[in-house]
Order: sequence, then C-alpha cells, then structure tokens
Amino acid sequence: MLRLSRFKAYHIISRAMSIRPTFANESLFEPAAFIDGKWVKSAEEYFEVSDPATGEVIATLPDQGVNDVNHAIECASKAFASYKNVPHAKRAQLLRNLYNLMMENVEDLGKLITWENGKPLADAIGEVKYAASFFDWYAGEAVRIYGTTIPVGFTRNRAFTIRQPVGVCGIICPWNFPAAMITRKAGAALAAGCTVVIKPDAQTPLSALALAQLAAKAGFPPGTINVVLTLKRVKEIGLALCKSPLVSKISFTGSTAVGKILAEQSASTLKKLSLELGGNAPLIVFEDADIDQAVDQAIATKFRNLGQTCICANRLYVHRAVIDEFTEKIAAKIRKFKFGHGLQPDVTHGCLINTAAVAKVEAHVEDAIKRGATVVVKGGRMPELGDTFYFPTVLTNVDPEARLTKEETFGPLCAIIPFDSVEQVVEYANNTRFGLASYVFSKNIETIYTVAETLQSGMVSCNTGVFSECPIPFGGIKESGYGREGSLHGIEDYTNIKTIAIGNISRL
Repeated sequence: MLRLSRFKAYHIISRAMSIRPTFANESLFEPAAFIDGKWVKSAEEYFEVSDPATGEVIATLPDQGVNDVNHAIECASKAFASYKNVPHAKRAQLLRNLYNLMMENVEDLGKLITWENGKPLADAIGEVKYAASFFDWYAGEAVRIYGTTIPVGFTRNRAFTIRQPVGVCGIICPWNFPAAMITRKAGAALAAGCTVVIKPDAQTPLSALALAQLAAKAGFPPGTINVVLTLKRVKEIGLALCKSPLVSKISFTGSTAVGKILAEQSASTLKKLSLELGGNAPLIVFEDADIDQAVDQAIATKFRNLGQTCICANRLYVHRAVIDEFTEKIAAKIRKFKFGHGLQPDVTHGCLINTAAVAKVEAHVEDAIKRGATVVVKGGRMPELGDTFYFPTVLTNVDPEARLTKEETFGPLCAIIPFDSVEQVVEYANNTRFGLASYVFSKNIETIYTVAETLQSGMVSCNTGVFSECPIPFGGIKESGYGREGSLHGIEDYTNIKTIAIGNISRL
C-alpha cells in the first residue's frame, strides 16, 4: 500500500545564507574575459553573476559584443597558424600540464562550481575530477591521430590519408556542468591542433575563466584558448561564431531548439558541427530486475545535480508487477535527502539553477496529477531555504501521454509509469523525438540485448545509472544531435581527413 508523504523540515541542513568560499588560489577568481592571453575587463556594459542558492551577486563581468568575439576569433585564427604545427607530443604535454594544475586546484575549482551553479561541493569536486580527466585522456589521444594506407588498383600508384586539425572552433557551453562541458570539447580540439573560442553560459562563467587562467599557466600559447562573455548578446555572439569564415567548427551543448538555430546559421559556411542536445531519457525496470539495485541506480541518474543533466532519467517505466515495491523503496530513499547551500557540510542536494527551473517542475507535476497520477511524495518549494529550492516530488501511475513524457523536466520530479510487456515499454520509450540516453534494468541477458538494440538512443546503460567517462563515446541521435564526445572517436570531429595520392612510382 503506497503511503503519501510530505517531506519533513529535518531534511533541511540550514537556511541557505550568504556564503563566500575561501580560495587557496585567489587568482582563479578573475572577473574578466580572456582573449589572446590577456584579461579584458573593459566594456560598455556589464552583467552580474549570482549565487543561485541565495541570489547574492558574486561577480560583475563585461558584457561583450560582436566586435569582441570577432577579435577573439581573429586571435584564435592567428594562433592556429602556428599551434597546428606544434608536435603532437608537445600538445600532449600541455594537456597533461593542465590536467595536473586542475588536480592541484581541485578544491578551489569545486568551490567555484558550487558557488555559481548550486550543486553540493562533493558533486562539484567530482565534476572537476571528471573534467580534468578529459585533458589527461586527450593527452593520450593527441599522439594517436592516425591515418590509413590504402591499397589501390593502379600498380604504380600509392594512396594514404592523414588527419589535420579543422581550425578555429567555437565552443558554446551550458550551465549545468560549467567545467566538464568545456573540457570534453576543448580537450579534443586542443589535442587535434585546433584553437578555441569558448562562450560559457552567463549564469556560470567563472569556471571557464578559472580554466583559462590555468591553461595560460600550463603553457598554452596566447590566442589558443579564448573566453568571451555575454548575457544580453548571446544571439549576436552565437551568430558571429556561426557566420565567421575563420571559424571551422561549432560544438554546442544545450537545447534542441538552439541547436537547430546554430545548424541553420552555420550552413552558410558549411561548418563542421557537434551538437549534444536535449534528452528525454527512459529508465526501464523489468519484473526480473534487482529492485534494490534499480532503485539505487535510478536515484543516481535521476537526481544527479537535482535532475539537471541531459542524461537524467526523465521517464521511469516500471513493470506493473514490481511498481509498488519500486515506488516505496525509491520514495523512502528520497525522503532522506538533505537540502541546503552546496558549500555547507552534509548537504546531499542543493538548489535549482533559477526560479524558471522550479516553475517548469511544478508545471509538469500539475499536468501529471490532472491526468490521474498518484502522489507518493508531495515535494515542492522550500521557501525556508530560498526561491530556487525544491524538494523532489514522486508520482506513480503516471499517464504515458503526460507532458513530462514529451518534454525534458530537468528537475527533481520522479515520474513512474507502469507497463505490462517488452513490446509496450519499448514503444513508450521510443515515442519521443529525442534519443540521447536510455537505461534498462533486468537480470535476463536476452532482455538486455534485445531492448538495448531496439531503443532509439545514442547510449544505452544497462543495470547502472552512472556510465559517462572518458573512454565512452557520448552523444545522441534523432533530435538529440550528432557527433560524439570523449572516447577515441571524440577527436575525429576536430580533424579533417586528407587523401594523398602518389602516382607513377617505379618498381624494381
């Protein structure tokens, strides 16, 4: 019998009061853009960065325009002329230098992420380690950019291919992983011999600036790595990156709607594109699954960063025979979450990025309840902590056509939908225009294979909710984008294949 529960006040560590972290390396906190190896503080206008947990302003940064981004592009283009010829082993050493510097400053970088993003410090430090690992990984890949030898029909001809860097890369990043989304892209680009112009999200730009500081210290030449900043001119700067003939590639992580705009804008110069776009990940629990394992792993994927990741389980499909057991167990664990400012000790979950994110969760909850969903944990706003805090809502018997099944919630809503057969749940799971990640839980290897191969997504994780790491190709299909990040494939999108044919070779 399912029990309705309202979260209790003891889940709150303490009110999210004004907190300014202390940094061992204060130079990491630099309120300026970074272009051609120089810090740029002057601008006609400025914008503020706030702690999402308290609303307190933590930095004031220059709000740059098209002239600034064009200058950054020109500097990156000039730097590319020489950086592309830097020996592969030297590029690898620069990346390892940057990896080492990130690990030396892991605590400070973690505090910076928590301060501007809101996630708990332990999660933020985990992100820093994950982010740094891409520089280490691509240091190894930098010396493994291989070509091919091609057998040809003409006996006196020879043919082979080489891979060369594409050129200047525009990197446009989201707020939910302000360090990792940069390193996963920039690591591959720099390893290949490209230079980069990075546009971080205006809500979380400080991590990008800290990385630029460390990159300069690591020995990357001026102009190799540039960071431009804007709040009011996002569209103009995006357009400038897409239209510039000096930019050869755009790599973007964000919404499908924006990804389509960038693809259209890049068409005039036929740029290479890597697009990691929206998700709507199904998580499927079959009758024979290890329920305790499925519950733990569902929590790991659903509530990482409080549901604010592109591969979070958005729709939980649970076989009708085990749905009550699964729901009771996941609700019991969720009730134990501890909320507070991410910099406070013992906090398991922090805040959402802004009040609009809270409103979207509420809208999805309201729609599901109107369609007949049963409330198991009545979550909601936590005004005693702040405007961006929301305790998770758990719903069961959710309508398969509810709004949340069509849209990415990107927040702490655990929506559980019953199913009765393999065929039915696969149809449910694939009934979306997105195809980033999927999750399957079963002890039956035949079920695992059959469903994994049938699901329409770029990644399928079986019996685990955490799978993303450097060796794994990361990316989606359908309207979740194209291109892959990480793995041995991640560097390919930052290179061009050149074929070289040599004819009329004498034979002995």
